[in-house]
Amino acid sequence: MPKKIISPFKNESECLQIGSLTVENRVDRVSIFGSIDITRDKLGLAAARELKSILDLILTELESAELPDKVTQKPAKTVKNPFE
Repeated sequence: MPKKIISPFKNESECLQIGSLTVENRVDRVSIFGSIDITRDKLGLAAARELKSILDLILTELESAELPDKVTQKPAKTVKNPFE
């Protein structure tokens, strides 16, 4: 299991890192960006297992839900800068 666990699609606040790979949780998506080197050693094995655990959590959530064909993302709102 990963050192830090997320609950995919449940909140807008969870984020974790595996090497330089970032996993950000949202209610309508999980964003994964960055890079990771999975080396052929014990550290690489641990990183691969952690990544697999996170992807397994995401797959379990997706497979257990009734999914739309495509998620419609709302455009970002522009707000007045409170520091001006």
